[in-house]
Amino acid sequence: MVAKNKPIQKQKSDTEESIRLKQIGERLRYFRKKAGYTNSEYFAYEHNISRPQYGKYEAGANIQLNTLMKILKALNVSLEEFFSGFTKV
Repeated sequence: MVAKNKPIQKQKSDTEESIRLKQIGERLRYFRKKAGYTNSEYFAYEHNISRPQYGKYEAGANIQLNTLMKILKALNVSLEEFFSGFTKV
């Protein structure tokens, strides 16, 4: 019976991860627009970030912490400010 529960637990954690990544993408979009960049490609180009990859981050793709920190630095946003207001999944 325990073996049957493991895939369900994995599915649940995958879903939580997906939700969190989408929240991160939404926050990236919010702060980019707040910084005055209406176009994600222009922002990425100006800050030497792959334009297609940055678009994927805003759409909820997995992002490495060092990449997130580089983006937040370009947006002049602290980690604390970025993650404040995240809701529990």
